[in-house]
Amino acid sequence: MKLRFAPSPTGLLHVGNARQAIANALHARRYGGRFMLRIDDTDAERSREEYAAGIEQDLRWLGLEWDELVRQSDRIARYEAAAETLKQSGRLYPCFESEDELRAKREMRLRQNRPPIYDRAMLKLTPEQRAQAEANGKRPYWRFRLSDGHAAWTDLVQGPSQVKLTAISDPVLIRADGTVLYTLASVVDDLELGITHVLRGEDHVTNTGVQLDIVQALGGRADRFTFAHLPLLLDEAGGKLSKRFEGLSLRALRQDGLEPAAVVSYLARLGSSEDPQPLSFAELAETYDVRHVSKSPARFDMRQLLALNRRTMHLTPFEAVRDRLPEGATEAFWLAVRGNVDMLVELRHWWDVVGGAIVPPVQDGESAFLLQALELLPPDTAEAPWSEATWPNWTAALREASGRKGKALFLPLRLALTGEEQGPELRDLLPLMGHERVAGRLRLAAS
Repeated sequence: MKLRFAPSPTGLLHVGNARQAIANALHARRYGGRFMLRIDDTDAERSREEYAAGIEQDLRWLGLEWDELVRQSDRIARYEAAAETLKQSGRLYPCFESEDELRAKREMRLRQNRPPIYDRAMLKLTPEQRAQAEANGKRPYWRFRLSDGHAAWTDLVQGPSQVKLTAISDPVLIRADGTVLYTLASVVDDLELGITHVLRGEDHVTNTGVQLDIVQALGGRADRFTFAHLPLLLDEAGGKLSKRFEGLSLRALRQDGLEPAAVVSYLARLGSSEDPQPLSFAELAETYDVRHVSKSPARFDMRQLLALNRRTMHLTPFEAVRDRLPEGATEAFWLAVRGNVDMLVELRHWWDVVGGAIVPPVQDGESAFLLQALELLPPDTAEAPWSEATWPNWTAALREASGRKGKALFLPLRLALTGEEQGPELRDLLPLMGHERVAGRLRLAAS
């Protein structure tokens, strides 16, 4: 078994790409197969080396490892050889129509209530007509003549599937400038590099039918491949997520401080009947089954991902995040705050709370109570250092002195010390903040 993830280096990887990469990697791990990363960079105008490097960086951030790395730009000669084979067999034929001419043909067919597919007019081109066109400065692009009938397969997600080839225009496989397009290059790679399973988005269903026809035209067996077409992702409102992909790039999620384990766990089970859990890649692979993915589109819900990210961080040890915490942050700080943030980027605020400067909000009518709290604040000495017992002991004394309890007792203190109505347990924060900082904030809030 051998699977591949084949992104084009023309932009940032987004969560839709990541879902497909994760599916391929998990399927390969579960069944002992090999996982290949193939960079589809035949489009020289749009491909960028920085995007190729970014793809590798993003996948490594997710924790995905590949057994083989291939770049299509290194295999151009193989595609040209395959194209020559198709030309010799008559399946690849030259065309000279301009885009304006093709548009006019499509519009005419629509007016005639006929499907707007290519009419194969160039199949009737004589050698003399081709020579004349080239003499006039035209360079041909090349179409693949599709077979009659259907291309059929049993899809691991969609079930029995087929594509009616006569309802599709013969695809262009080579541009006039000689560039080999994805449709041919992917088939050649899958055949020659031993791919057995293709897991990708359902937007490739028609491509699959076309590519199976090309496989057979090149002398391959269509039944050597197993396909799974994952439904596309929608946003929370049910709209197309593609319009919002820029904000959901893996780079953006990484910069926002999401945990890669949470992203992988969420995307691995999104659209299935299994609830996302904070699991390692190895744990996910033990039970991963692409056949459990629903045929219906899945909704990507950032709130669900953030909730899972919070659960993941709550289980993450200090050593795993030490290099991503604010400079000077200790294990005690991490253990105190990790259950109260959705993303690591939020830690900066809590680091300022325990070790920096904040401006507490004005609390009308609370000055006397805050000064009373300051008066009862226990000292922090070498003989009696602050600990987890400091907060309950202090508030117990303050309760007895003020007669306050519940929210009336605790909320003014929390606002004065942290600037927030909710957050980590103050019994954990107080020893980190220290007497001087706590006293200073009580004075400032009471002024």
